[in-house]
Amino acid sequence: MSARSLFVTGTDTGVGKTHASTALLHALRARGLRATGMKPVASGCARGAGGWRNDDALALRAASDPVPPYEDVNPYPLPEPTAPQLAARAAGVAVALEALTAAHARLAAQCDVVVVEGAGGWLAPLADGLEHADLARALDAEVLLVVGLRLGCLNHARLSARAIVADGARLAGWIGNTVDPGFAGQAGYLDLVADALPAPCWGVLPHRPGPDAREAAAALRLPAAWARR
Repeated sequence: MSARSLFVTGTDTGVGKTHASTALLHALRARGLRATGMKPVASGCARGAGGWRNDDALALRAASDPVPPYEDVNPYPLPEPTAPQLAARAAGVAVALEALTAAHARLAAQCDVVVVEGAGGWLAPLADGLEHADLARALDAEVLLVVGLRLGCLNHARLSARAIVADGARLAGWIGNTVDPGFAGQAGYLDLVADALPAPCWGVLPHRPGPDAREAAAALRLPAAWARR
């Protein structure tokens, strides 16, 4: 059986895609699956002994088993902490879809599930001429939407889900992330989002200062199709 792919996107930037992705990796691994993370394009990197490195990509790699080479997890590490399009232009880098699919194929050859984290929200391009939908289709990936639970999340969730479906992608489900612990209306909004989205909720991640991915994984409820080989 070839590896399956989940493409994790969010209702906005800063809604906890990496938190959800690392928790998802641990949840998949807890069910006996070999699961590996990927951050195809990452802006905001620091130079170390091995080259440019991104914190989100490093977190995904650390949550993976087997642990892949960094270069396959993050084929395009871009130094500037800004939109990937602008970061790539600043670095003089042309992001190629073929390079991303080749790195993904190497990851997929070693595992059961590849968790691919996008950049920003669904309609924030990955690069000039490259949309999230383009990569999701090329990887034959189902999409998982991370909803940042705060005021305005219902609108953002509905718009994101409509865009994903309109782009011909398969929305597998959504994860709520408690980004605002003081959001008094969270329970009511969760009900509204659940009623509005055409896919099931895979869990709600509690707010954690310095969250532990293994602990967060316990809050996820994976559908049966994703909980076994």
